[in-house]
Amino acid sequence: MRAMQFISTGEPLHLTEVPTPTAAEDQLLLTVEACAVCRTDLHLMDGEVEIKDPPRTLGHQIVGIDERGDRFGVPWLGWTCGTCSFCVAGKENLCPNAKFTGCDIDGGFADEAVVDRRYAFPLPKDQPAEQLAPLLCAGLIGFRCLSFTGEATNLGIYGFGAAAHVITQVAVHQQRSVFAFTRPKDTEAQAKASELGATWAGDSEQQPPEPLDAAIIFAPVGELVPKALAATKPGGTVVCGGIHMSDIPSFPYELLWHERTIKSVANLTRTDGEEFLPLAAEIPIRTEVTTYPLEQTNQALDDLRHGRFTGSAVIVL
Repeated sequence: MRAMQFISTGEPLHLTEVPTPTAAEDQLLLTVEACAVCRTDLHLMDGEVEIKDPPRTLGHQIVGIDERGDRFGVPWLGWTCGTCSFCVAGKENLCPNAKFTGCDIDGGFADEAVVDRRYAFPLPKDQPAEQLAPLLCAGLIGFRCLSFTGEATNLGIYGFGAAAHVITQVAVHQQRSVFAFTRPKDTEAQAKASELGATWAGDSEQQPPEPLDAAIIFAPVGELVPKALAATKPGGTVVCGGIHMSDIPSFPYELLWHERTIKSVANLTRTDGEEFLPLAAEIPIRTEVTTYPLEQTNQALDDLRHGRFTGSAVIVL
């Protein structure tokens, strides 16, 4: 079968013929229909997140069909030990022995993928696979970020990429006011935010017209943390949603004072999937996607790096 494999940091992925994998009893063999591209894939390729045992097939937002014809979605968190204190407490996202799809386990930029049954979520078959794929990371991680904002009414979202497209729809559905912050002069993203129901859209150098109850930072840019704190009310929370972020610069204690909180999000739990995916169907969430064939995965990654599309890039097989 074909697979787009990471070989070494700083190199493009390599299209390679590899043996078709075999599934054990606790696994599923999926024929991949689609796999969305994520900024984490860029962090992996750039060495900002380590791949310990290359070569490795990347891709961790997998939609595929098993041998019985059922459709499943597979996220970033691909395996946990089930016995550590975190797993026992339902916090398997913090499992120290965890393995991650497309990093420690071969992922979905391939014709087929073997996945742990525990981390394969049932998906409807009446929707296009490419529309569902971004829900498996942008959606799930974004939903976990949103859950950490409590009952915030005025919600700021910094970085209007794939996750923001999804979570804006959830927040509007929950009757929250969304204040969208984009790269400076990115009027296209600002227009998209308004189209999705944002109350206000501007660039990250601006202050919102009203103080925020909470903010989510999806962009991997540490300098946004003090900006978000400055826009947030006393008692508010700033949630950092990325697996990697550039260094946070020093800032005056005054920005953190008055019981403001900075919180990071790591991975996801199965409960997140069980809560979010039915909600996504109920709303329903519409994802904006740009599709590429497997052979053009490197082009999709380069387009993501340079912001050449809005929404999500999805590899369709």
